[in-house]
Amino acid sequence: MPFLDAPSGRIEYQRIAGTADGSTGPIVMLHEGLGSIALWRDFPSRLAQATGCEVVVYSRHGYGSSAPLTAPRAVRYMHDEALTELPAILDALRVEQPILFGHSDGGSIALIHAGARLRAVHGVVTLAPHVLVEDISVTSIAAAKTAYETTDLRARLGRYHDDVDGVFRGWNRIWLDPAFRAWNIEEYLPAIDCPILAIQGEQDEYGTMEQIERIARGARSAELLKLARCRHSPHRDQPEQVLTAVARWIQRLPGR
Repeated sequence: MPFLDAPSGRIEYQRIAGTADGSTGPIVMLHEGLGSIALWRDFPSRLAQATGCEVVVYSRHGYGSSAPLTAPRAVRYMHDEALTELPAILDALRVEQPILFGHSDGGSIALIHAGARLRAVHGVVTLAPHVLVEDISVTSIAAAKTAYETTDLRARLGRYHDDVDGVFRGWNRIWLDPAFRAWNIEEYLPAIDCPILAIQGEQDEYGTMEQIERIARGARSAELLKLARCRHSPHRDQPEQVLTAVARWIQRLPGR
């Protein structure tokens, strides 16, 4: 895996070539709170094949084999990723007008970045995003803490991260911090001037349909996809439906 020298340390990344004419910027994938390049498995390649777009995927600092974090995450860690780290990575990779494809925390990062309007974004695909903190999220994240301490969850995650304790505890500590209950990114939604495709599973254990319905109410142009028999990871639980929906949505983007 190649590495990129970013301001906060090295970042592992991968670029998968597309087959389209280049009229749409590359898809930039933003992983979940416990994710990495490896945890996407073969989905980036399938996404490139289904859409024809180049796909860029990377592990954020502290994740996968990217540089470890040098300080604890802050309550506004997703804002930091969206407003500081992501712009630096896009600049270093010379990516312009991306389609941001984010899952969970990555979906929230995509929305913040697009709403801040730091640069042109062609579109946002957000899977199981968080725009506010719900009781179901906190309950499930507390249960994950118990699982990490009492089951093989730590060993399983350790296959994908050099610093598995830093990954898990950094994420878990913030979500269970009482100060995080007030976290909310709805203020960014009205300023997003590109199309949004928001996807949510009906059995998502980390959030309800209220998350994407608030996106629809707050943003200018949002299409919703609600998936049956789907939990928190639509790209794993219903990959064919996600790939088909994203490919059709991209074909309808302005400029295609």
